[in-house]
Amino acid sequence: MWIANFVLMEYGSGAIFGCPAHDQRDLEFARKYGLPVTPVILPPGEDPAHFTIGERAYDGPGALFNSDFLDGLDSETAKKKAIEALAARGIGEGVVNWRLRDWGVSRQRYWGCPIPVIHCPRCGPVPVPEKDLPVLLPEDVSFERPGNPLDHHPSWKHVRCPQCGGEAQRETDTFDTFVDSSWYFARFCSPHADVPVDRAAARFWLPVDQYIGGIEHAILHLLYARFFTRAMHRTGHLDIDEPFTGLFTQGMVTHESYRGEDGRWLYPDEVEKLPDGTARHRQTGERVTVGRVEAMSKSKRNTVDPNAIIARFGADTARWFILSDNPPERDMEWTEAGIQGAFRFIQRLYRLVSAIAELPDPAMPAELSPPALALRRAAHRAIKAVTEAIESFAFNVAVARIHEFANALAEAEAAEGGDDLIAARREAARILIRLAAPMAPHLAEELHAKLDPADPRLIAEQPWPVPDPALLVQDEVVIAVQVAGKLRGTVRLPPGSPEEAVAEAALAEPNVARALAGRPIRKQIFVPDRLINFVPGG
Repeated sequence: MWIANFVLMEYGSGAIFGCPAHDQRDLEFARKYGLPVTPVILPPGEDPAHFTIGERAYDGPGALFNSDFLDGLDSETAKKKAIEALAARGIGEGVVNWRLRDWGVSRQRYWGCPIPVIHCPRCGPVPVPEKDLPVLLPEDVSFERPGNPLDHHPSWKHVRCPQCGGEAQRETDTFDTFVDSSWYFARFCSPHADVPVDRAAARFWLPVDQYIGGIEHAILHLLYARFFTRAMHRTGHLDIDEPFTGLFTQGMVTHESYRGEDGRWLYPDEVEKLPDGTARHRQTGERVTVGRVEAMSKSKRNTVDPNAIIARFGADTARWFILSDNPPERDMEWTEAGIQGAFRFIQRLYRLVSAIAELPDPAMPAELSPPALALRRAAHRAIKAVTEAIESFAFNVAVARIHEFANALAEAEAAEGGDDLIAARREAARILIRLAAPMAPHLAEELHAKLDPADPRLIAEQPWPVPDPALLVQDEVVIAVQVAGKLRGTVRLPPGSPEEAVAEAALAEPNVARALAGRPIRKQIFVPDRLINFVPGG
């Protein structure tokens, strides 16, 4: 028996077996004390007669060997067989070890829900009578002394015992805030009910269709909420076992951190970045150490004041940058260049739509010129793409599709056309600002007032645009042309074009012909409507 400081007394039995060949920590322990190292899991393709363990333990998959009746089995099967053998001999049984521990819900602090218990020297702990609920916190607390301010309050904690009427004291601990946040969604179903939860209302509203929270909610809050929901099901308050149907965990906003020469943390607006990558304090000129990019926090002062950003760039720009930078489930880095780029696009959108608002507003004719039809197709494909992206929380993709659509609208300005193109541009502008409205509502409403001054409704009051199915049908697709796996060009053809027609068009491309250099084609790989790849011989 060996004693080691990495064995947790409170986990399982407080004792573990050593498997030095297949656990790095156990291997280092065995090497230090000269213990034998016998491999029992053979990696795929290895010879059992010659396989040995060096400085690294093998923790991958494989078949058991040096293991008697378990030889040849994979690890998971071998565990079950070993348990069965112990149980058959009456010397052991399979059990599940849970890592859950008791939850201490009391906190020695002022801010929190008071625990409704009164401590009586004669009666012991006594619940606060229902007529005296809720227990309210005192508002004249002092935080000058260390410790729990409720315990130091001169009068709040002194009460009469509800049972014997003698002198007693309130419980001065407050609940862990998770106690409240673990079931608030059930209370929201009937916030004015005289009971904690109106079961009929909860049956109608729950479970929550979509839960969105930060990564800090992904473990504890979610665990507690599920625990409370199951408990409330058992006590008859709810009819469900799971509180949330869908979970989406959003990323964090990050920023570089900065420290002065005295080690104190600095705010980003106190720091001037220099062209050589170094930094200095804006006022004192002292050298500043640039730290790593990490989640914004008050303790490290790597935060950006949203009021300053809104005053300088506007709320729409801030929203646009946040949504465009990364998928929402990933962290995003706040940068000056990023916010400047978003600001430029917001300005471009304003100029683009404002110019269209100055044009006449003709009716859309039945017959359209090619530029007008192309713009209408781009507009309705944008509706479909942005809608799908928003519904799947891919907000950065939605922003990217709006960028592409804005480019198409800008290009149409130089195209030749009559009233049909003007009508298509106005329609596209209306669609563009509606698609942008969730991310840039102030800009969208301003541009809507310019485009349609006679319309008294806000965009926020209008239905979401629906694409015309006829305009979503593609009249041509872009097919990539590769030579030996490398992209050498593209061809545009009607959807569903046969391989022979695609090959003929692809081989007519000058870049493709140069890449083949007259060599015969040994193999041809074709993916309909996507790519064709020529593999030359010789």
